[in-house]
Amino acid sequence: MQLNLTKPICFFDLETTGTNIAKDRIVEISILKIFPNGNKQSRTWLVNPEIPIPDETAAIHGITDEKVASEPTFKQLSKEIYQMIKDSDLGGFNSDRFDIPLLAEEMLRADVDFDMKNMVSVDVQTIFHKMEKRTLEAAYKFYCDKDLTDAHSAEADTLATYEVLLSQLDRYPDLENDIKKLAEFSTHRPFADFAGFLGYDEEGVEIFAFGKHKGKRVLEVLEKEPGYFGWILNADFPLYTKKVLTKIKLNQLNSKLG
Repeated sequence: MQLNLTKPICFFDLETTGTNIAKDRIVEISILKIFPNGNKQSRTWLVNPEIPIPDETAAIHGITDEKVASEPTFKQLSKEIYQMIKDSDLGGFNSDRFDIPLLAEEMLRADVDFDMKNMVSVDVQTIFHKMEKRTLEAAYKFYCDKDLTDAHSAEADTLATYEVLLSQLDRYPDLENDIKKLAEFSTHRPFADFAGFLGYDEEGVEIFAFGKHKGKRVLEVLEKEPGYFGWILNADFPLYTKKVLTKIKLNQLNSKLG
């Protein structure tokens, strides 16, 4: 089985300092780029997160402060990483809910204007959960009949994710070998931002997906309670969420001026 591609797709995996999208940092990133002609390009970087790696996290992926002390920061690597993925769709395991939002945060902190408007993403975990309800190690064993002996190594997890997707396409005839269709199938309900703070209503208009204004249209809230915008910008929300909210606010101001 070979993926039916019209453009490259980059499968990637992150090892991080933790699971807080707004606060935690990448300590390792591995990218496996698959081209439409079947060629592959693979890169793995260790990253100095510039914050301490908690002992309980290091115990999972084996990456300590000492191991990354002399490695480049994400800001130093950001342009090289972006150059590799900018022409591609993205694929990963739990990538829609964690890896892509955290990657976006790191890119924005590095002043790289990361955006998914010309990309789609295939979350192999979502396909797996819809079909079998398991973990990556179990998925690898179930679909590929192999043991994932180096789990929580970004490179091993990335390669395993790619192999699992190929096996899923072999196993399920109903899964169409088309990246956009796979992206639609593997996507949870759509959000305006990566982290799920801003959603859409039935008419496709942005709404708040959290807090006291959950379910209300963003523009209506900003009109009635302008201070809410400032509170979000100054609070501990992901940078990409703030970017999307700012764009909505600017569009609102421009429409008034127009």
